[in-house]
Amino acid sequence: MSATAMSLRNGWRGLAFIAIPVMAITIFLFYPAALSIIGTLVHPKDGGGYTFSLQSYVFFFTDGYSLANLARTLWTTVVTLILLIAVTLPIALYMRFTKGPLATVIQALALFPMFVPGIIICYALIRYMGPNGWLQSLLSLVGFHHYASPHLTPWGPVIGLMWDGMPLTLLILISGLSNISNASIEAARDVGAGRLRILVSIITPEITHSLLIVSALNFLGIFGQALMPFMLGPTNPEMMGPFMLRTFSSVRDPLQASTQATITFLICSLAGVAYVRSIARRPREDRK
Repeated sequence: MSATAMSLRNGWRGLAFIAIPVMAITIFLFYPAALSIIGTLVHPKDGGGYTFSLQSYVFFFTDGYSLANLARTLWTTVVTLILLIAVTLPIALYMRFTKGPLATVIQALALFPMFVPGIIICYALIRYMGPNGWLQSLLSLVGFHHYASPHLTPWGPVIGLMWDGMPLTLLILISGLSNISNASIEAARDVGAGRLRILVSIITPEITHSLLIVSALNFLGIFGQALMPFMLGPTNPEMMGPFMLRTFSSVRDPLQASTQATITFLICSLAGVAYVRSIARRPREDRK
């Protein structure tokens, strides 16, 4: 068999391997999503036929409550993302450059939320930081009696989403830091570079892709989150996840719920594009 025929055969074999998952994604994800998006733009007329209309989008962007929910979702997502990276990056740096039992214990504690269901995290945080919870009781024992619970405030979902997103963020950052050679760090120290200079000039450029991936994945996960904002956050304004759920199940307005979902999808697609571009650009940069 010639090399051309062998290459063609291997190509068809590869396509056969990916055909089933691609078909499954198309049938169960892309097709329903496309129907939902088209349904927000094309509406049946009373006398038969269909008409194109942007009325549901006009309502969303002229409704103060809907815009307040969108603003709350953006605020929660950005604040959670910033705090998540600020908390996990020092932990990742410590575990990358420190060996010993203490580093192992810290890693185990940081990865523990990965194995806890979200609903359990919510109830645990309510019992811990809620009114008359364990934290308030501990503070009362030391004489602090002015505790204000973050439960059912904008900071409630931030705390819960940080706890939930910490393991994945930490694993990705540790993976990026593992690509930094100890030789480059030692060489920088030999020429007099301090810790801050090493962090800015050597470590940060090497983990730029990891930071982009962490930011994109967490943005996608936080923006569309429904459980933790529903259980830990306020109801006015609320995040887009609980807002869509309530619009569909309680208000019984599928059209407006689909419109909210489409707007959420379009915003999240920006993070998805950034993630895909970062993944596609990395092999080209590695070949340089």
